[in-house]
Amino acid sequence: MSLRYHDKVVIVTGGSKGIGRGIVKVFVENGAKVVFCAMEVSAVGEALEAELNKAGPGSCKFVTCDISKDDNIKRLIAVTVEHYGHVDCLVNNAGCHPPHKPTDDTSAEEFRDLLNLNLISYFLASKYVLPYLRQRRGNIINVSSLVATIGQKNAAPYVATKGAIISMTKAMAVDESRYNVRVNCISPGNVLTPMWEELAGHSPDAAATIQMGENCQLMGRIGTEAECGLAALYLAADATFCTGIDLLLSGGAELDYGYKSQIPS
Repeated sequence: MSLRYHDKVVIVTGGSKGIGRGIVKVFVENGAKVVFCAMEVSAVGEALEAELNKAGPGSCKFVTCDISKDDNIKRLIAVTVEHYGHVDCLVNNAGCHPPHKPTDDTSAEEFRDLLNLNLISYFLASKYVLPYLRQRRGNIINVSSLVATIGQKNAAPYVATKGAIISMTKAMAVDESRYNVRVNCISPGNVLTPMWEELAGHSPDAAATIQMGENCQLMGRIGTEAECGLAALYLAADATFCTGIDLLLSGGAELDYGYKSQIPS
């Protein structure tokens, strides 16, 4: 089997767990050299690094990084260039979905912090890596969310950050087309990740919440981390005539009618 991203250099933010982990794994499995980061205790990232380097055929390196801090982003890119000499692809994935909360109970500070983590970090990582991507005619993949398109109850700040990611993707695709740098986006729906399970844990019945999540898709199941990785690989390796697109990974969750009327409390 041919390797679809052999010897390409990829940066993945938030790559130690969840969707980011799925993306890192798929790229390594397809021969890429991946630098991935996370803010968590380094043992988690280092364990994944060791696991994937042993399995190959590509390789990876873990870097501790707080993606909400400008200097940390610069260091992540510098480490990548020092080790591999260039960058072919940036996957902006790091972010957070806070527990659901009504607008009335959400502070301006909470909203600003989420914007900084979920949106501004994407902009800055793209800004700092673009000089290298332009040299290689590389690409950027931004991870948004299905809820940017369909909305979500008691999550206005989160939905706003994800919608802005899609808009920024399109604007940056226009700007970078003259350098032959493609900028695309993937918008996962329900994907079984540690964050998804954590959010379900905040509900009165976690098992029932997960079952409800499964029932939201036409395909009758929740998506996987690996499927997110394969979608990112498609945009990086195969979708060479695509820029500025938003690829929905939803299992059809946005299709057909459903019971949506809400009685005011």
